[in-house]
Amino acid sequence: MAPPLDATDRRLLSLLQANARAGTATLARQLGLARTTVVARMARLERSGVVAGYGVRLGARLDASTVRAWCSISVRPRTAPTVLGALQAMAEVEEVFAVSGAFDYLVFLRCASHEQLDTLLDRVGQLDGVHQTQTSIVLSRKIDRRSAGA
Repeated sequence: MAPPLDATDRRLLSLLQANARAGTATLARQLGLARTTVVARMARLERSGVVAGYGVRLGARLDASTVRAWCSISVRPRTAPTVLGALQAMAEVEEVFAVSGAFDYLVFLRCASHEQLDTLLDRVGQLDGVHQTQTSIVLSRKIDRRSAGA
């Protein structure tokens, strides 16, 4: 179970989400804390699993040059591990969420072109265990709370 987060922890997490490369001195200034306090808080958040890692968020330039889509997938009973393993091996699959409702998984895809997306969707639909898919192509992002200005 994750430890309770106070307002400072939440602000620190927000700053890290906006810029995971921010130095501890910069974070300390923004939070009004000593650098060693920020280092200790970050270490505690990492140890407790609240922070699982640090990564790269792709910028608008790449987003503008790619085709993004959400693909809902329903799978046949007892085939989920096989389907998930196949999805894991596809570089265009960025995220997979288990969801409630008519579908079992919601998959976020990123492709270089509509043609590549079409081919990928054919591959996904032909996976052993996939029962049904439904895809929505992302036209534009209206709200992004992960952005630096959030």
